[in-house]
Amino acid sequence: MEIKVLGPGCANCHKMEEMAKEAVAELGIEATIEKISDIAEIMKYTMSTPGLVVNGKLMHSGKPLPSQQRVKELIMHGA
Repeated sequence: MEIKVLGPGCANCHKMEEMAKEAVAELGIEATIEKISDIAEIMKYTMSTPGLVVNGKLMHSGKPLPSQQRVKELIMHGA
């Protein structure tokens, strides 16, 4: 599974990355998590950050941040 966290480096973007890592660990799945901060790359998916992309599919973008449980659900639905 490939997970991308989209964001320029703001606090919410870092939080989304932490939540994705925690969700992967809690779910016990194998995944590569990549932080994307390049604006041109982010804009291929969304104009609102933070974003969460699972296997090439945008699962969340913008605020408010989803709950930890919701991040786990998004990752499983994107699988």
